[in-house]
Amino acid sequence: MINLRIKSIASIRETAAEFLTFLHNGKIFLFDGTMGAGKTTFIKAVCEAMGVTDTINSPTFSIVNEYETMNGEIIYHFDCYRINKIQDAVEIGIEEYLHSGHYCFIEWAENIATLLPDDAVHVSITEQADGTRIVALNT
Repeated sequence: MINLRIKSIASIRETAAEFLTFLHNGKIFLFDGTMGAGKTTFIKAVCEAMGVTDTINSPTFSIVNEYETMNGEIIYHFDCYRINKIQDAVEIGIEEYLHSGHYCFIEWAENIATLLPDDAVHVSITEQADGTRIVALNT
């Protein structure tokens, strides 16, 4: 387990840059945390650190957003909070995304657990009493 700390919103970019050093551990990253823990905010910072120049926002209603980095790399960002049945995920083509070879950052992945590959990297974000966040990678 690797723990990174987000000391404040002002330092989130530093933690995102540190997170990039672990991208070699996989292409599919499952972000877990309570509502408001900072999953979307951290994924936004990671995407920016990877060179995404598009507007990055939560895919809460679209389920998936696609971003492209300055060097042409594709990143898929999922918010599976509103997926109630596996069939819903299948219908949006989630299996094709997962097997695309591109980075997939997935929030609320437990809602599509049966579709996820065994080698996905689990990332947990927890808020501490002092307001900092711990980003734990289970590699």
